[in-house]
Amino acid sequence: MHPGPAERSRADLFAPRRPSERIIGSVLMACALISIFVTVGIVLVLAVQSMGFFREVSLAKFLGEREWTPLFANAHFGVWPLVCGTLVTSAIAILFALPLGLLAAIYLSEFATDRTRRVLKPLLEVLAGIPTVVYGYFALTFVSPLLQKVVPGMGTFNALSAGLVMGVMIIPIIASLSEDAIYAVPPSLREGAFALGAGKLRTVLKVVVPAAFSGIAASVLLGVSRAIGETMIVAVAAGQQPQFTFDPRQAIQTMTAYIVQVSKGDTPTGTLAYHTIFAVGLSLFVMTLVINVFAHRLKQRVLKGAG
Repeated sequence: MHPGPAERSRADLFAPRRPSERIIGSVLMACALISIFVTVGIVLVLAVQSMGFFREVSLAKFLGEREWTPLFANAHFGVWPLVCGTLVTSAIAILFALPLGLLAAIYLSEFATDRTRRVLKPLLEVLAGIPTVVYGYFALTFVSPLLQKVVPGMGTFNALSAGLVMGVMIIPIIASLSEDAIYAVPPSLREGAFALGAGKLRTVLKVVVPAAFSGIAASVLLGVSRAIGETMIVAVAAGQQPQFTFDPRQAIQTMTAYIVQVSKGDTPTGTLAYHTIFAVGLSLFVMTLVINVFAHRLKQRVLKGAG
């Protein structure tokens, strides 16, 4: 008597793996372990080097002062001007990118034909491949002079132009991930809305977009994380003046821009100024980690809903 399909599948499942499969499995395992070791190494370097900073500067000064001048004779170590600059530019970027990215996602998933979608989506994602230093000089030489004509008191270096161009940079992230989330909404929800007499636009706004909210929120959080970690645009266009201000017309300095400023090689290794790089880097790592964990949880909710 010959074995049935179920018996053959069970026998194949427990059969010894071929040498090529074992090699591929080992290579994949090695890649995963390298990724984990690199992540652990980064965290350890940040933590150990930051200890050199916090041995000389108390956590109360780091979190309590509102001036950041660690390279001056009269040094102050309050990180809030850098955090403020980072949050202002990131907020401008999200406020600019969210409506444009969401509208692009709705059009691509619900209104565009398949041919239009296949053409427009890769073109939109090209924006994500432009080097950020190009974005930075675009903000400095084109956007800032344009804004100076319409916004009074706008400086050559300012948070507004840097934030707007960062928004352009993260539009593909929000549009692409939101489009995937909207596309994954079950057709039965749309058909139910149509059966109740709702039109196309009302169905999209009242049924489809709310159903894809978790995926859209995850895309926004990933965009925020990308904006917070952006370096070259803010280093070129936002200026390098750590100020505790929420005025987008003023020059500011973000956490990443400060790290770039001090990491140019002029700072002696082991000094307090050198250790400030890692203290700021650790703070930035904690901020992005919290956002990424939150985004990951939202993404898991989307996947469970799609399943």
